[in-house]
Amino acid sequence: MPSMVALWLGIALVATALYTVLPVSWSPRWWPHVSVFLRGGLPVLALAVGLVAIFIGTVDLKDRKEAKKEGRKNEASGT
Repeated sequence: MPSMVALWLGIALVATALYTVLPVSWSPRWWPHVSVFLRGGLPVLALAVGLVAIFIGTVDLKDRKEAKKEGRKNEASGT
């Protein structure tokens, strides 16, 4: 039952979003405001994604280095 609620809520939100930005006389025509928001938010989003990518990359490098060290340790001990 909760999945149906989520589905209908998603459909309602998408319909509302489309209604607000459609270039027709019966909609609020918010596209210029949405466009400004997207242009302002894109650099912030790029910064956040970039920082997460850097974090994931450094953690991956540390894990590989640790795995290599463990592999050498296991080879030396004969297991």
